[in-house]
Amino acid sequence: MTNASFVSDVEMAHESPMSESVPSSITGFAHRRSRADSTTSFTYLQESEESSDWTEEEAILEPSDDEPEQVDEAHTDGSSSQSAFGERRKSSGYSRRSTEDPLLRHRNSTATDVGYSGRGGRINQRIYIVTEDLTIVVSGFVTSLMGSASYIALCFFTCGLAYLLFRWLPRWRVRLLGDRRPLRECSWVVVENHWGEFEVHYLARELYGHSVSTVFGSTEKIPYNDMDDDDDPIMSTLRLLDYRYMRFCFHPLKDRFVQCGNWKDSSWTNVKSIRTGLDSDERYRREQIFGKNQISIKQKTISQLLVDEAFHPFYVFQVCSLILWSLDDYYYYAVCIFLISVVSITTTLLETRSTMKKLREISHFECDMRVIRNGFWRQVPSIELVPGDVYEVSDPSLTQLPCDSLLLAGDCIVNESMLTGESVPVSKIPANNESLRLLDLGSSPIHPEAAKNFLFCGTKIIRARRPQDGTDEEAVALAVVARTGFSTTKGALVRSMLFPKPSGFKFYKDAFRYITVMAAVAGIGFIASFVNFLAWHLIIVRALDLITIVVPPALPATLTIGTNFALSRLKIKKIFCISPQRVNVGGKIDVVCFDKTGTLTEDGLDVLGVRIVQRPTMRFSELLSTSSALFPGAAYERDPTVDYGAHKAALYAMASCHSLRNVDGDLVGDPLDLKMFEFTNWTFTEGSLDSLSQQYDEFKFQGYSYAKPPTGSEFEPNDFGESDIINLVQLNIIKSFEFVSQLRRASVVVSQAGKEYASIYVKGAPECMRDICRPNSFPADYEELLGFYTHRGFRVIACATKKIYYDRTSLQRMERKTAECDLEVIGFIVFENKLKVATTETIETLEQAGIRQIMCTGDNILTAISVARECSLIDRTAHCFVPHAVKASVEDPNARLTWQSVDNPVFTLDEKTLTVRSANGQF
Repeated sequence: MTNASFVSDVEMAHESPMSESVPSSITGFAHRRSRADSTTSFTYLQESEESSDWTEEEAILEPSDDEPEQVDEAHTDGSSSQSAFGERRKSSGYSRRSTEDPLLRHRNSTATDVGYSGRGGRINQRIYIVTEDLTIVVSGFVTSLMGSASYIALCFFTCGLAYLLFRWLPRWRVRLLGDRRPLRECSWVVVENHWGEFEVHYLARELYGHSVSTVFGSTEKIPYNDMDDDDDPIMSTLRLLDYRYMRFCFHPLKDRFVQCGNWKDSSWTNVKSIRTGLDSDERYRREQIFGKNQISIKQKTISQLLVDEAFHPFYVFQVCSLILWSLDDYYYYAVCIFLISVVSITTTLLETRSTMKKLREISHFECDMRVIRNGFWRQVPSIELVPGDVYEVSDPSLTQLPCDSLLLAGDCIVNESMLTGESVPVSKIPANNESLRLLDLGSSPIHPEAAKNFLFCGTKIIRARRPQDGTDEEAVALAVVARTGFSTTKGALVRSMLFPKPSGFKFYKDAFRYITVMAAVAGIGFIASFVNFLAWHLIIVRALDLITIVVPPALPATLTIGTNFALSRLKIKKIFCISPQRVNVGGKIDVVCFDKTGTLTEDGLDVLGVRIVQRPTMRFSELLSTSSALFPGAAYERDPTVDYGAHKAALYAMASCHSLRNVDGDLVGDPLDLKMFEFTNWTFTEGSLDSLSQQYDEFKFQGYSYAKPPTGSEFEPNDFGESDIINLVQLNIIKSFEFVSQLRRASVVVSQAGKEYASIYVKGAPECMRDICRPNSFPADYEELLGFYTHRGFRVIACATKKIYYDRTSLQRMERKTAECDLEVIGFIVFENKLKVATTETIETLEQAGIRQIMCTGDNILTAISVARECSLIDRTAHCFVPHAVKASVEDPNARLTWQSVDNPVFTLDEKTLTVRSANGQF
């Protein structure tokens, strides 16, 4: 039996999912149990010894390539491996796949625990969905004729009171109406998650008429239920379960539900073989399994919303109170409470409709697309796309991606701000066979290598181009559909808004405790009333009146109106809330976390200047605030006592080591890269070859992206002893290693015509340069100068370089670890990042309200401390201590941290007590 409370039962009394993001008294008063004490208290989960025969034989974490996949373990890490299935049979000349090909591969993202199995099959199933971090139990039922007759009779003879009771207590209704049946025989199921939320779902049935292997892949013979004679029977119908917009399909042989959203075709091993698309029959078959490609939120009618709100126990109690007060001649009070209730229900319904309308507008998207069907291009609506469809990405009318896709040909630049919140353009390159192997749609997140080729649903297309290198025969950019509808990344985001994880609020728990105590007091008073009054009419009226006085009927209406007024005031300040019950929680916030760059500080960074490591003195130069000061274009402008080799290397690093792209004549990319490149005054031309994926073209430098200096500096000076020939300056970017947050750096391989060597330029966090640069290339004041700027709030980027002599094939095959090693430090690029005008005032307001503020940043810790002091996040005069690793090895038992003041190293913290002490040991 479950330990869910009465109110939990009331909140879950819906036959269809009810969004927690819409305002209602039902969700507002939901008392939820914590996850810790609910994961093992499912109402209908029955585990017996009979299931051990299944779990012992079927517990396979990662099926091998030559073994069909079976039942997964209950707890997995989300990784999965592809199973090999039988050979494909062609269904037409236009499609490489057949209508007999398997659709669903069982992924570890929906790990299944074996439930109780009776003679007729399994009657319940526990499923852990890794991507949702959700455990659910599915139990099968059919409607009992005797139970239905009893239910109708009770509702009739009690004048609807039984209907209300069973509506508030859905578990009682299931016990009365439902008859337990195996999952293979049930007509409806009860789904309960580990939060205690309880829903009833009827199974959808679709006529199918193909073998089981065409949906789930070839399976081993299972000697179960007399199926050993035919291990691949014909499925006349598909039995589908849609739970919170996640679709599950019943596997008749394995006797369980399998999630449809993480499917990946096992034939996706060769990029070119995927480009042929689907035929019409196969597309229809896949649409039966996966549904239409649309994120359409089911919206209840006004009447349904009114019934849900008006039949809540509080409002029913309010109606009874109004009748009682009218019988006792409290007409004015009854009218006032009635008006308050009407206003409360009306505002709640309007807010609910408005919120749902906004969510529908945000989530819904539809457009026409060019898709390959039966070997020909056709214009079809985006809602008809299914996994495996191949469509044109470079269509000028396509501005937003309608599904999750994998780029097959061409290149794209997209804006993924909908997913990341950062409006920085992201480049996508076509997939290769290796990235296809790494693609795992059941994992979260997508593998970093596969993410370079993955187009996420809902992202904006900035630019899409056909293949430019001449080696690909495709005339347009192509992508294959990987996931559709609510299975996409955008669909998961919408689901998270519709069904947020429950959060306990002590106010609601205390409110129900109060009501329970008051109800007990009212019950005692009700009994005592029989002693003090003689007239039965007077006894009943006064006793019931006592209950209405102790338990305030207007409480839910008053709180709902208060919440709606709070929402209206928030909207005036441009603050929107899709979950109104969180408004009350907002009043209890005691910690606020901020990002630094773009939140506390301005979005843009300005280059303050460059400090170069001068050789052979090994000292930093003065701050060079312009590109002409960094590397004068004319020989007569250069100081003959200065070696400008490092200056030129720094300029070349700033001109080439970036991720910028040219879109309609404008450079787009990371704001830091953009400011750094603008500092050089160079021009950048994006080539037709992609330095991340294409092969090197015999060192002819045709088609590669390149950077060129401004007019007047197109030719390289010949006074460095390199050659007597004046060469054209053009930095050809042969290979790029993009910025990786774990490494905190990016690098490029650059070559020039007429040079016997190529140059590697690296930029990144100054701290990470110690690992990749030669120790003798660091000047003595490296750390001191870094601290000088970071203490003042500047952002510092370090640059390094090296020269390599290459052959015709080594550059493109070069690995990152080979490129980023044995480098020489060039110098620092110093960026200035100013606080926003409103930052300090906001921080001071939060401080006055007693709310703690925390800044989260990946910048240098000294820069973060400087910004924190500037905006009064921390005391400007107080010492700030930072940790230093003395022995950082994980295996070393003597590893420890020391704490030192950033203002005066004399002051440290005791390692055990963290109390301040000076150099002489005094505390």
